[in-house]
This record gives sequence, structure tokens and C-alpha cells, in this order.
Amino acid sequence: MLNYRILYSDVQAFIQRNLKVNIPNLILKKSPFEGITSAELATQIEGKARSRTKLPLWYATEGIYYPAKLSLEQASSEATACYKASLVSGNLLDATGGFGVDDYFFSQRCKSVTHCELQKELSEIVQHNFKLLQAKIHCVSEDSYKYLYDKGFFFDVIYLDPSRRDNQKRRIFLLEDCLPNVPDTLDFLWQYTDTLLIKTSPMLDITQALIQLPQTAQVHIVAVENEVKELLFLLKKERTNTLVRMVNMCAYRSDIFSFYLSQKQKAVVGFYGTEGKYLYEPNASILKGGATDLLAQEYGLMKVAPDSHLLIGENYLLDFQGRIFRIKEKIPFSKTMVRQSAISQANITIRNFPLSVEQIRKQFHIKEGGNLYLFFTTTSEAERIVIICEKPFG
Repeated sequence: MLNYRILYSDVQAFIQRNLKVNIPNLILKKSPFEGITSAELATQIEGKARSRTKLPLWYATEGIYYPAKLSLEQASSEATACYKASLVSGNLLDATGGFGVDDYFFSQRCKSVTHCELQKELSEIVQHNFKLLQAKIHCVSEDSYKYLYDKGFFFDVIYLDPSRRDNQKRRIFLLEDCLPNVPDTLDFLWQYTDTLLIKTSPMLDITQALIQLPQTAQVHIVAVENEVKELLFLLKKERTNTLVRMVNMCAYRSDIFSFYLSQKQKAVVGFYGTEGKYLYEPNASILKGGATDLLAQEYGLMKVAPDSHLLIGENYLLDFQGRIFRIKEKIPFSKTMVRQSAISQANITIRNFPLSVEQIRKQFHIKEGGNLYLFFTTTSEAERIVIICEKPFG
């Protein structure tokens, strides 16, 4: 049961005033409110503080009730939830409800949304918040598979975001380790829908997942500010050629690059080399999708080496999906050459290179930051080099 005393105006004001408080210290102190523990206050303060950038709509809405830290951690951000909503329509069942962020955005696009959550308290929290957010979503506190079996309803889309914590609350990401185990229950789910949308950890191996989810029609690799946040697998009952779509959402623009798996198998890079004015580093979603070769084809660029994932070219490409640097110098990698360069501060990236960034910094006494960018990599002739770069416009 929820402690509705938390919603009293003086308690809400206290939460707002203490968003920067030291949480462990707060828990050790006596609560200033009768009927509310310090631990309960800490949960609300921490939840609201976390929502400030991740869930600005929730943060700005008065009276939102926040769940335990774990539920908020696994919830989608508003940015990724909004993108996800663009993939669905019709009547949708969220079989792993959670904090309900995705469902709020699904409800903006879908005819109806059913939020199914096994934990009764979390379901109650979500119902309360949906009312404040004026979202018309049907909430069910029940095991979603039992709900499907008992009701026999057919949904246009079933959405699943399997739990990625084990019994000891350790992070897991393999599909067979998560709950529910989607690969093992596909036959059951196909009785109640023709479309499945599955959210997974960004750490999941896409090639292996496609073997486990053979009816995948689309893979969406969703990054925010060059960090992959989640993988989405859209499955259709009738198998089709799989589309892979890589999205990198930034404050100033969103980059999208797509290909079909059949295209990737035919991709051929024309040249390998290091001669050029500019170095191009594909964004994180491109790298996760293994689409560097296709990107090189698209822009007519060389790869430094088959496994480098760095590209070289002569022109500044305004629409390139990643970072661009102007090459100052290329030097062979050796203790003598690197030390002779007299670089004491730089941003370091390694690609297909035997040393870690930490090892390089320690060995050559290079501090982090500054205006130089060093790319330690290996050429197609197995030569280890350092490409010294700067931003194209200073």
C-alpha cells in the first residue's frame, strides 16, 4: 500500500527543498513527519532528483509518487520512450509494465494501452501517476502471461522490457537470463498478437539475439548523445528481411542510418589507408550496428583497417553521422616517437590497439583533455600508428 501522507503539501515541499541532500545522512536522521519514515522520504527525494533530466515531465508534475530506485533505473528516458512510441499503433499490452514511462508515450499514439505489472505497490504508484499525467491507460496488477491466458485478448502489439537483474540484484543482459525469458515463450506470445516489441540491454549481442528471435523484422539501436541506451527488436509473425536502424539523438539533431541485413552482407570497402585530410569516427549507434563499412561506402571514404572502425577522407562532410577531426600528423607508434611529440595533454581513443587508454596515459604521462585528439590504431599492414588530430574549426 502507498503511504499517501507523502503527498501532503508540506511533505512535498520538504522533498523539493532537499533534492541535493546527502541521502545516507538523511536516512540516519529521524523523519520530521509522523507516519513517514526517513527511508520513504529518501526514496521520494532520490526519485525526483533522478527524474529531473531523465523524466522532465514527471519532475515538473506535482504529486508524482516515485518507486524504489531499481524501478526508476530500468525505466526508459522520455527521449527513448518517445522514439519507441513511433514504432507502434493500435491496441497495446505492456507485459512488463514497470514505472510506465513507455506506456505514457504509447498512449499518445495507440488506440488503447494496458499496463500489466506483477508488483501491486508499483502498479498502484503507476495508476496514481497516470491520473496526474492525464493518461488513459488501463492498469492490471497481475502476471501478464496469466492475464493473457485467462482473458484470451488479442493485441495489435505486445511490448516487453524483461527484468535485467538476477535474484542477487546483479545486472544481467542475456535474453535467456532475463525475466520473462522471451525466446522460450515466443510460441505462447504469438497466440495473442502479430507484433512484438522487445527492449533489451545495449550490451546484448545483436547477432546472437537475431538467432534467438528469428522473426525480427526491425532492429533499432537507440543512442542519446552518442551513448547507446537500448536495443529494440520489432518482431512480426510473418518473417521478413530484417531492417537495422541506428539512431543517435542529440540536442541539435538526430542522425538516422538504416540498412537491411542483406545489404550488409554485400558491403565492400574499396580502399584501406591513412592518407587524407580528415578522420571520421562513426557515432556509437553505427558502431553497435556494425555499419562502418556501409557508412564508408555511403560517403566514399577509406577505412584505416578492416577492424579499426575509423575512416579517412579529403572533405569535411557536414552530414556525417559521427565526429570529424582534422588530421595534423601521423606518427609510428613507439616510445621514442610518442615522447618526441611532446604532448602532455590530449583526448585519447583506441581502435584495434593492444594498449588501453589508461596504460597509454600512464606510459607517456599524457593528461586528459585539451585541444588535441590522439587515435591509437593499427593499419591494414599491421603497423601501429598514432593519428594526431584537432577539431576541424579550432
